[in-house]
Amino acid sequence: MACCILPTSEAFAQAQSRNTVLATGSSTVHPFTAAVAQAMAPRLLGTPEIRSTGTVHGFNEFCRGAGLRYPDIQNASRRMTMGEFLLCNRQGVHEIMEIPIGYDGIVVAFRRDLPAPDISLGQLWLGIAKEVPRDGRMVANPYRRWRDISPALPDWPIRVIGPPPTSGTRDSFTDLVLLAGCQTQPGIRAIADTAQRRRACVTVREDGGWEDGGEDDKVIVRRVAEGEAGTLGVFGDSFLDGNRTRIAPVRIDGVEPTVETIASRRYPVARPLFIYAKRANLRLVPGLPEFLVEYVSDAAMGPGGYLARRGLVPLEPARLRRVQDAVRDQAVMLQAPGG
Repeated sequence: MACCILPTSEAFAQAQSRNTVLATGSSTVHPFTAAVAQAMAPRLLGTPEIRSTGTVHGFNEFCRGAGLRYPDIQNASRRMTMGEFLLCNRQGVHEIMEIPIGYDGIVVAFRRDLPAPDISLGQLWLGIAKEVPRDGRMVANPYRRWRDISPALPDWPIRVIGPPPTSGTRDSFTDLVLLAGCQTQPGIRAIADTAQRRRACVTVREDGGWEDGGEDDKVIVRRVAEGEAGTLGVFGDSFLDGNRTRIAPVRIDGVEPTVETIASRRYPVARPLFIYAKRANLRLVPGLPEFLVEYVSDAAMGPGGYLARRGLVPLEPARLRRVQDAVRDQAVMLQAPGG
């Protein structure tokens, strides 16, 4: 006589309920999502779990499946790529809500007791790139001190600690600093092959001039503040808050990162920040709809809100209203990014 069909482990896992909001992704966005979780804690059944894994790893986890085994929210320090959108769709993750939360600037910071330098995007690239143009060809980076690049720069050894390739901050740094700075060099513009030119632009030196510092920006901050004089660190502007007595930002192309210069995008290395959410999970996870509404509320994301006090540069009022309406309506991305 036939009896029950035992569910597979996958089906069993999918059938389980979860009363805890689960978020993953960017270490830059992590403190903001964690602050929302803290504000929401008294109103939720379970304490939200907010993982800091980096934007790239976070998207991989977010897109692995549509069940409750996988995160509801992805923190991202850059916009989702076409490849990530298609990966989500292939794995059954549809109806993705894209929620801009504000702006951030990528800072290049130094120890506070040193004189403040002003470095151009082109000079940053010359200091960080693995190879640079010299006499019509690409050669191993010969620069050992910033003053080797320009007498106007400080006489510090070139030593930059930055985010690893798994980080969304690294992706943004690549686009906004490495590619932009590289294109200022006539020797690079002379390379006809597009793929070869891009490789030359984005490949960082491996001789100690650049060091991948890991996903935890707080570690990079500490190494800059407590390390050898002249060591530079690359991380999100929000990590300056609480550390301004120990570190300060380099001016890039004459502009210092401030709320005003980041919001206006006058600071050359400003970028938008996002969270992504699975609309299907709004009816599966208790408290998730309320979590998203709280995230985009005036109390959190508005000027003077608790996220601004943690270093998030707010959206313009009109854009914030549109984002709040979209979250209330549970609006989803209708096409791939850039489509």
